[in-house]
Amino acid sequence: MKTLIINTHPDFTNEEHYSIKLQKLFMEKFQESFPADQLTLLNLYDIEVPRIEKGQLMDVWQKQIAGEPLSATEQAVADQSAHLLAQFKEHHRIVIVAPLHNFNVTSRMKDYMDNIMIARETFKYTEDGSVGLMTDDYRVLLLQASGSIYTNHDRYTPLEFSHFYLQKMFEEIMGFDQFSIVRAQGTSVITPQAVWANVPADMQKAFDQFYAD
Repeated sequence: MKTLIINTHPDFTNEEHYSIKLQKLFMEKFQESFPADQLTLLNLYDIEVPRIEKGQLMDVWQKQIAGEPLSATEQAVADQSAHLLAQFKEHHRIVIVAPLHNFNVTSRMKDYMDNIMIARETFKYTEDGSVGLMTDDYRVLLLQASGSIYTNHDRYTPLEFSHFYLQKMFEEIMGFDQFSIVRAQGTSVITPQAVWANVPADMQKAFDQFYAD
């Protein structure tokens, strides 16, 4: 099963970050379980991710709709966007490695989503609303680190938009069969031992479900 890891952390080489620790734990389990298989690792802050703005995707899409030729710069943007979409679609297991930034996904992750949420590619519009096209046993696993704790059903719980946003986009819009999350939370308010206490068991459970037949 082809697996794509999308690392959304701006400081993705710093192994002290808990999201990077989560990624490392996942990769260790993957190598133990599938020693003959290779992971695809995509560090969003190490590549160009086209954005919806003038000079990039806005101009590309407008010209494509009008049937107008693209400039060399616009063609490079279009090619990169098409590559990201094709890479995404060919992997049936998607792992998102993410810190929580201001209760939401990182800005580069939002840019990435704008390149894969493409009508007639990953979803389509119908008279009854949008329908997902990613329905051939696609699954996503979110590995999230956060400074605070968002599972105590207090005032902060409904403010954590990132996993709600991702779950709805992947499951409700694109049609993924499964969305799971493993959290390392409270990194700014509790001890490292407490942060990590439940992570190994949570990871094992999510990993087993992620690759279950």
